[in-house]
Amino acid sequence: MGKKTARKLARTDGRVHTLFPDGDGRLPPGEPAHGQRYVRRVRAKSDNQERLLDALAESSVVLALGPAGTGKTFLAVARAVEALEEGAVQRLILCRPAVEAGETLGFLPGDLEAKLAPYLRPIYDALSDRLGGRRLKQLLSDDTIEIAPVAFMRGRTLSNAFILVDEAQNCTYGQLKLLLTRLGPGSTLVIAGDPEQSDLLPGMSGLSEVAHRLEPLGGVAIIRLTAEDVVRHPLVAEMLSVL
Repeated sequence: MGKKTARKLARTDGRVHTLFPDGDGRLPPGEPAHGQRYVRRVRAKSDNQERLLDALAESSVVLALGPAGTGKTFLAVARAVEALEEGAVQRLILCRPAVEAGETLGFLPGDLEAKLAPYLRPIYDALSDRLGGRRLKQLLSDDTIEIAPVAFMRGRTLSNAFILVDEAQNCTYGQLKLLLTRLGPGSTLVIAGDPEQSDLLPGMSGLSEVAHRLEPLGGVAIIRLTAEDVVRHPLVAEMLSVL
């Protein structure tokens, strides 16, 4: 066994740590972050999350609706990375409306990716958990992972791609219709959001209406998660029940 391999095993004790074991899937305290590794697949922690994972594997269009902390974005990103690693898709396209949550941040400097980075931080965090920071930067640099604002999607046909629209409650009906009609051959489109937490003016969010209209279609999966599926701090579910 070579010196590099021996050092790597010494750092991790030869273990592979899951993302959703009994805790959050990170290395135990005291083990260095550079030795961090994960298994390929995640495990659901509730029946609804299991239904969501099944839908992500089987359906071309999935709407994941539910409150914060239910794993909508994380599970979608995990499935997207699996599809990319397995060769089922050629690229990942991440889309999130740039809507401020009750605050005005003002002008944001930088190129398009830099301007959108604050809004896409939760997706970046989930991707980093699955891929590692170095590989994520590489896939972003060669456009295997693409950041696509809602406004720039018109006229495109997205083939052989996994498209994730996060925070979709901040999209209007017209924007969601635009995104849904971008779907090309060999692609999966996931729309994730909480209809109860829109930052748009009352009546402007199109998420609930789109879900209602698509629900009768056999090729579309609508997964509704609840406070019982929250995997953050136990108080989150309790607070959601009273807020």
